[in-house]
Amino acid sequence: MSPLNSIFFRNASIVHPDFFFISGFAGIPHVKYYYVFSCFVYAVTLMGNTFVMFMICTDHGLHSPKYIAVFNLALCDLCGSTACIPQMIDTFLFKSQLISFDACLANMFFVYFFIALQSFTLAVLSYDRCVAICFPLRYNEIVTSKSILVITTILWILAGMAVLIGVLFITTLSFCKSNVIHSHFCDQGPVHRLACNDNTPSSVINWTHPVMILWFPILFIVGTYICITRALLKITASERLKAMKTCTSHLILVSVFYLPICFVEGMGPAIDMNGRIINMSLTTILPPMLNPIIYTLKTEEFRESIKKLYRRKKIHITL
Repeated sequence: MSPLNSIFFRNASIVHPDFFFISGFAGIPHVKYYYVFSCFVYAVTLMGNTFVMFMICTDHGLHSPKYIAVFNLALCDLCGSTACIPQMIDTFLFKSQLISFDACLANMFFVYFFIALQSFTLAVLSYDRCVAICFPLRYNEIVTSKSILVITTILWILAGMAVLIGVLFITTLSFCKSNVIHSHFCDQGPVHRLACNDNTPSSVINWTHPVMILWFPILFIVGTYICITRALLKITASERLKAMKTCTSHLILVSVFYLPICFVEGMGPAIDMNGRIINMSLTTILPPMLNPIIYTLKTEEFRESIKKLYRRKKIHITL
């Protein structure tokens, strides 16, 4: 890699490499099967999330504030997987591990942008469940289609600005040590650690991003479920069971998305490079595949919508 490390674009005191080399996994035999598995995951993700968005668009019974947020989650899952998995497959399965500096920044932006939106949307869904259970009589007054559209629009803008600022600060760094990124994509942390100049502003951004994208939504979701738990204690057992069923799918989505990230963040330097890459890659590719499956199987409204579609198709075929 020494010839590659010597190819840099120099502009005054800022030194940028022409290319980065994405190292991926190190010393794992038969790792190509993991990338084949990623192809399967991506195919299921495309079909599942496209189906969810199709059902929400075509069934007027799903034209509700909650399903605007679900549609937004499906869209973010679809776009996030598209930003990550095809690039990862091309990089490692087809041995194209060199990526230009600009392409690396673009890849970094879109992956983190849609991860941030997934996190924010899970918080919006917890807000919806909190209002539905804690203020059932005022739910239709508080949670409207307009309010959810406004909230999701603000979150798209907020996520875009936050991630864009982080990526722009990467352009102020000099890379004169190495151009090898120890990750499965242009990961902000490993790229940031390659810098050799004063990177204090970028370090601040690198620290505040997880707080805003990860920890604030987690704290918000925990707060909503504390309110939900308090409200459940005040109602009868049958009503409590019915209310808990409406939260089950959301809790599963939250667990699938946040637990692996929290594990990696909690372990910090104690987790080795391969462990971090496998954990973060699964966190990136599995939740988008599982989310539509969970909503299809665990949400009664969605199951009923699928049954109605099936009956309509059956009648049409019979005729």
